[in-house]
Amino acid sequence: MANLATFFILCLSLSMSSYLQVFHAMAHEWPGGRSTRIYDFKVQTLRVTKLCNTKEIVTINKRFPGPVVYAQEDDRIIVKVTNETPYNATIHWHGVRQKLSCWFDGPSYITQCPIQAGQTFTYEFTLVKQKGTFFWHAHVSWLRATVYGAIVVYPKTEVPYPFKHPYEEHIVILGEYWLRDVVQLERQVLASGGAAPSADAFTINGHPGPNYNCSSNDVYKIDVVPGKTYLLRLINAGLNMENFFAIANHKLTIVEADAEYTKPFTTDRVMLGPGQTMNVLVTTDQPIGKYSVAMGPYMSAQNVAFQNISALAYFQYLGAVPNSLSLPAKLPSFNDNLAVKTVMDGLRSLNPVNVPKEIDTSLFVTVGLNVNKCQSKTPQQNCQGMNNGTFAASMNNISFIKPTISVLEAYYKKIGGHFTEDFPGAPLQFYDFVNGAPNNAPNNTQAINGTRTKVPKFGSRVQLIFQDTSTVTTENHPIHLHGYSFYVVGYGTGNFDPQTANFNLIDPPYMNTIGVPVGGWAVIRFVADNPGVWFMHCHLDIHQSWGLGAALIVENGKGELETLPHPPADLPRC
Repeated sequence: MANLATFFILCLSLSMSSYLQVFHAMAHEWPGGRSTRIYDFKVQTLRVTKLCNTKEIVTINKRFPGPVVYAQEDDRIIVKVTNETPYNATIHWHGVRQKLSCWFDGPSYITQCPIQAGQTFTYEFTLVKQKGTFFWHAHVSWLRATVYGAIVVYPKTEVPYPFKHPYEEHIVILGEYWLRDVVQLERQVLASGGAAPSADAFTINGHPGPNYNCSSNDVYKIDVVPGKTYLLRLINAGLNMENFFAIANHKLTIVEADAEYTKPFTTDRVMLGPGQTMNVLVTTDQPIGKYSVAMGPYMSAQNVAFQNISALAYFQYLGAVPNSLSLPAKLPSFNDNLAVKTVMDGLRSLNPVNVPKEIDTSLFVTVGLNVNKCQSKTPQQNCQGMNNGTFAASMNNISFIKPTISVLEAYYKKIGGHFTEDFPGAPLQFYDFVNGAPNNAPNNTQAINGTRTKVPKFGSRVQLIFQDTSTVTTENHPIHLHGYSFYVVGYGTGNFDPQTANFNLIDPPYMNTIGVPVGGWAVIRFVADNPGVWFMHCHLDIHQSWGLGAALIVENGKGELETLPHPPADLPRC
């Protein structure tokens, strides 16, 4: 993965085999100098041995992590996905705004039916005014535990980075690994009504590192030269955990978050929730040696089991003694909320931005957990949640239920009975969300099930106020919005109060996944200028499975450039 920028330019003039999964440039040029990058993704199982155990995992092209998609700003991407496994599959292009290409966004039963065994679907989209670090991942069941890979989008030719060009670039993907079949695991957890088990290991680029059994040689290593500056493209592809990341004795300078440039901010460690990406500069200014790269847990919830063994990689200087001991990296304690806030406080857009000042549509959205009453005749098997109830999760106390066909298809073809357009703009009741939430589970902690959507008009200026609640427990929730990036204009602890909330309307960060602070709130703003159905959900997959999500349906505007095109001919059927 070293020296990716040079490698990328080289690839533009080469036609590489699809087996190697490096893009090949097409002779046909799109308007405005854009190129087309074509990839061939085969969903395949791969036999791997990790943690003293051999098992089959689902991958793309038998690679774990999967192949990197390389491109430049404004390029057209075409990815043919063929499903050669018995599992349903879809691919979501996380952070890609999918301008007028909602059909190719990827979340199952939101914009498409899954690609079933033996079927093929071709994704086509343009990276309109987007560059930076993104990633792709499966968006059905919990398959994204192993089905993920990086998307690296370089600036246009001869457009420099807004910082000194790094000596080399490296992709660093944080993940979680389970010994159990993750599709079966999701089914079993939901059937039990209880909590999800923690992962068997954290991984860095698929490697758990020496802290885990049978893993002393299953370690990722970055070889570095003294006196140079490196760009690390950090991606959290984990399933159910947020994570701290640090390199022993080295500072990290954040220069990009969620594929948007930021003002440089230097820190000892960063925290990424699942779905978040971050580019950091690291200067090799320490004595020659081998330094640990560490990934550990950030767990803000109470009484939740989690993996507390850190994954390790090596940051090894040229000239270091082989097999020498690595200097340890210092991570914050697992519940260090201040460390998380400190990093978030440092994120600012590189330049002043045009934040919507007047708002047309404002939603107040509670995010949190629920406990429903047991409805099973076998409660010991199916009601393992708090006080013999079943766990759920919700937005404004509504657990999102995915329909039997995609919401987008039902909306576009006007097929009734699959969703409603009555997602509430505020919770039914206001109370002390952080300190006085209902907790007499399961009597006053139940959620309502529904496939409810909110329909903002095209061009409307939207504000979403996310409020964490303390039913079961408060927790930091990484909320992801498909189809858009948004300005994070404010966040804080406690209950949101418009009289005291401080907003940054000058240079807020422009993100696609925001960690709503534990026991706190976050406010985002964007202009609804991309028609389609866009999923909004917690990126902790257990919470998504429990229903912590909703969908926005953005209506068409006027003319072809503001209208969702017709569906592709090969759109999968349910």
